[in-house]
Amino acid sequence: MIKKFLIIFLILLPFNSFAIEKKTTFNEELFKKAQSDGKLVLVSSWTEYCYSCASQMKVLDKAKKEFENLEYFAFDVTNKEISSLFNVQYQSTILIFKDNKEIHRSIGITNKDEIYKIIKSYI
Repeated sequence: MIKKFLIIFLILLPFNSFAIEKKTTFNEELFKKAQSDGKLVLVSSWTEYCYSCASQMKVLDKAKKEFENLEYFAFDVTNKEISSLFNVQYQSTILIFKDNKEIHRSIGITNKDEIYKIIKSYI
């Protein structure tokens, strides 16, 4: 019985990805517009089977709703065009832009308190 449960769990786990739909929301035109509107722009990278990326995206989606002047975009790090645009090679990378300049870069931060502290330091 335990073996059956474990097999089913391991098969279904990758499809769950913490119940968040990961999709590329990055659009270069919208990215440039958000910057020209004076917004703090946050961009994150993810991959399909990255659980920490799913956690990070949940926090960032919530932050977008809670911080008035924040725009958030996400992209699949396997998208070579976007990855090379930002020189990003790793999943769960966070980039923050202000006044058309990259002002922050971090990899692997998924904790809400840490992410919010970073955002607040630039708003």
